[in-house]
Amino acid sequence: MEQPLPSDDKSSEVDSDQALMLQYAAGSTRAFELLYNKHKGSLYRYFVRQIYDQQLAEDLYQETWSRVIKAASSYETSAKFTTWLYRIAHNLIIDHVRALKPVNNFSEVFEAEQDVETQLSNDDFNPEGQMLDNQKAILLKGCVANLPQVQKEAFVLNVEMGFTAAIIADIAGATLEATKSRIRYAYKGLKDCVDLKWQGAEHDR
Repeated sequence: MEQPLPSDDKSSEVDSDQALMLQYAAGSTRAFELLYNKHKGSLYRYFVRQIYDQQLAEDLYQETWSRVIKAASSYETSAKFTTWLYRIAHNLIIDHVRALKPVNNFSEVFEAEQDVETQLSNDDFNPEGQMLDNQKAILLKGCVANLPQVQKEAFVLNVEMGFTAAIIADIAGATLEATKSRIRYAYKGLKDCVDLKWQGAEHDR
């Protein structure tokens, strides 16, 4: 007989996710259905925003859930379920990029970080506001596609999923300082890119 499922109290959302995963590991298919329905949209967007091959994005998305299923029996509550889930997804992204890039180039893109103190401020750039403007949203999408992978992932997790730098660092296995650096460089790069493209579009009108 299946154990009672956790309540829908939002204040215990994280505990509910962990409890659901433990119940799924104990044999509750209903618990997995609830987890899947809750996280499927955001997880799918995580891949689609970073991989502009829809079929590949769908394949990696499905593989993530397959790995969740396979790892259910060994799941522990030492990390939040969302952190654990996106760490699996992150590793799949890394494997994909490794397959496409020479090792040296991969290391440069994924490991090279600059001193946070040398970064320019991005306080005047609001990506959510940019996305409200349909024309700039199109430009922003193209600019996101051109970001280095680590910056792209940090931006997507921060803006799309609302994850803090600390959570993103845990997912990516990076230091908090490096993660903040990636987010700031992403914002700065996107601001410069959108501004440049917007000026070009204005000039062509």
